[in-house]
Amino acid sequence: MQGRVWTIPNVLSMIRLILVPVFLYLLLVAHHYGPAVAILMFSGVSDWADGKIARLVANQSSRLGELLDPLVDRIYMVAVPVGLALAGVVPWWLVASLLGRDVLLAATLPAVRSRGVTALPVTYIGKAATFALMSGFPLILLGQWDSGWSRAVGACGWAFVIWGTGMYLWSAVLYLLQARLVVRELPRLR
Repeated sequence: MQGRVWTIPNVLSMIRLILVPVFLYLLLVAHHYGPAVAILMFSGVSDWADGKIARLVANQSSRLGELLDPLVDRIYMVAVPVGLALAGVVPWWLVASLLGRDVLLAATLPAVRSRGVTALPVTYIGKAATFALMSGFPLILLGQWDSGWSRAVGACGWAFVIWGTGMYLWSAVLYLLQARLVVRELPRLR
């Protein structure tokens, strides 16, 4: 049933989408970091759960889900680091490197699509990078309190984010190599 809208994975993705402005409000306006971290944690768990449910439960995958889930992931990958930079929690160079990677890859889409390829295959390293980043950002936010446990959690968060950023940038190299191969090997559609 590819035309279904109200599936559990789609509802989870819609909730995640609705929570983006709530997260930004809590972070930037109300300065309530605890609830903001809770939203990030819920979003991470629900992102994992919606994929599992769509793959394992009958009648839960849909075309809308195939489009909505990665869209919401991209929105989080922009909103979270930008929000954290605006709050002074992470440096802007980190945000620029993450967003620059995505802009660079988006620039390859017209050439790839002109060969009839709608999307490049997702790589394991890209998934691992996103997991590390989305795990690290809430930990960095938890590290903002002035206590020993908070500093330790924040240091773990930075370890995840540094490792995740490295993998995120390396996955861009792999995607660029895939795009180059598609452009070189497949003829342009007319």
